[in-house]
Amino acid sequence: MDDRGGGGGSFVAVRRVAPRLEQGSVYHSSSSAEVVAGSAAWLGRGLSCVCAQGSNGDTRLSFDLTPAQEECLLRLQSRIDVAYDSSIPQHQEALKDLWKLAFPEEELHGIVSEQWKEMGWQGKDPSTDFRGGGFISLENLLYFAKNFPKSFQDLLRKQVGDRSVWEYPFAVAGVNITFMLIQMLGLEAVKPRSIVGETFLRFLSVNESAFDLLYCIAFKLMDQQWLSVRASYMEFNTVMKSTRRQLEREIMVEDITGIEDMPSYSLLSQ
Repeated sequence: MDDRGGGGGSFVAVRRVAPRLEQGSVYHSSSSAEVVAGSAAWLGRGLSCVCAQGSNGDTRLSFDLTPAQEECLLRLQSRIDVAYDSSIPQHQEALKDLWKLAFPEEELHGIVSEQWKEMGWQGKDPSTDFRGGGFISLENLLYFAKNFPKSFQDLLRKQVGDRSVWEYPFAVAGVNITFMLIQMLGLEAVKPRSIVGETFLRFLSVNESAFDLLYCIAFKLMDQQWLSVRASYMEFNTVMKSTRRQLEREIMVEDITGIEDMPSYSLLSQ
């Protein structure tokens, strides 16, 4: 599997300098916000630092998988192994599909375009931001946009709540969430390394979309926690750790048999 670690990276923070957009309006970085460059390790190439490490893991634990669970894990790992490759037509089309779902009223002028900054990518070429999450992070965003369009648009356009002056960039935050979930669930290991990971695999064997669904919950939960502490971009790492802890607690709630039973599932709206 590819290296998703890395040292210090760069980020862009979105500064809100205009009132919240109404549903259906287009967010333009040139007029509604400024893209501000900085240096921190919580976005882009430094994704490994956004996750609380080992909170529920114990290397002494060993979990045996059923054949069904093992098969589901292998299929999910095969998705995780796929790096985003801008030379592959299917990957380009998936990225274009994401744009259409995000901004159906605005035509995309090219696979490399300044327009991508409107979605919260760091530059005009989103492919440079996929190292931490791979192609599955794009699949996660597509799943979110298709299955929970209202929640997706609310987060994309920052329409809910009293927002920070310095907001997290939507798309790159999404890549961070994919990476965080892979770490939290120990999905790159042959067997689960924690009770949380083992429990998730039971959910996955019932619903093969469990990872994508958990991603949607995690994104919405992260934004809720962001609002609750009135966070700015310097607190993004702290908010992500808090989100991870909450997800771990909810997965372990007694009598939960699937992702849809998690308390935070109610945050999603279609």
